[in-house]
Amino acid sequence: MKKLDIITFGRAAVDLNAVEYNMPMEETMTFKKYVGGSPANIAIGTSKLGLKAGMIAKVSDDQHGNFVIDYMNKVGVETSSIKKDTEGRKIGLTFTEIKSPEECSILMYRDQAADLYLSVDDFDEDYIKSAETLLISGTALSQSPSREAALHAMDIAKKNGVEVIFELDYRPYTWKSEAETSVYMTLAARSADIVIGTRDEFNVLENSEGNSDKESVQQLFNYSPHLVVVKHGVKGSKAFTRDGEVIEGDIYKTQVLKTFGAGDSFASGFIYALKKEKGIQEALKYGSAAASIVVSKHSSSDAMPTVEEIEQLIHSQEG
Repeated sequence: MKKLDIITFGRAAVDLNAVEYNMPMEETMTFKKYVGGSPANIAIGTSKLGLKAGMIAKVSDDQHGNFVIDYMNKVGVETSSIKKDTEGRKIGLTFTEIKSPEECSILMYRDQAADLYLSVDDFDEDYIKSAETLLISGTALSQSPSREAALHAMDIAKKNGVEVIFELDYRPYTWKSEAETSVYMTLAARSADIVIGTRDEFNVLENSEGNSDKESVQQLFNYSPHLVVVKHGVKGSKAFTRDGEVIEGDIYKTQVLKTFGAGDSFASGFIYALKKEKGIQEALKYGSAAASIVVSKHSSSDAMPTVEEIEQLIHSQEG
């Protein structure tokens, strides 16, 4: 028995979500603060679902860093490998704009962000060995020394039989070029056991918009992955297995407030269901239902649903 079900690796940030809806950010005067960052959200989401989650991250040594660690502790995430930056770097800030349910945007402040300075010295092999699964976020690969740390963590996991999930999590703000993005995201994807991303993110990984889902996954199946999930937003998702199975996931109707946060909640629900051996079809349902719940609420991290909320939504639309 491993101490942890999952460790997530990478970005922990602060989200400042617009409290005033239906207006551009230029006119928005009030924001509400939450923990943010895809791998942080997934650690929180899986923990709220009952998994034993930990995180490897670096945050600022100030009130914002304290806020993130305190919140993670409160929801049950193991935080011993969330380090504080000692060089005065600040945590990434994400401001969100909610013009309408269909028109939302995010504005990231990530220059010299603390999470990109996570290094190989900030975690040890024993911590990764203590988990069944390591989830790497694509953003962690966008700059050094975080890039080398992420690849090192994947290497430790592979050597010790720890499952590796690569969540593409493409954010253009910190990458230098499309070619560089493709190189490092491809390197990580080929080394992972499971790869999860949107169709647009797979296009970034391939530095091409011409491939179909089938072509994308077949390329990865020449390497380590045995399961690839391609998300198509309101059109649902598809999971592809190495033995040729294609499983389609439905969507669950909800009153949409915003568009951001869906990917992190999808990953949380999907991973939870896989861990509980519910099968890929059910995992797609749990992921989709979790995503629907989060886009109907104001936050991403705080809105991560419970198992009961997910199952209630599934049953209400399938019963």
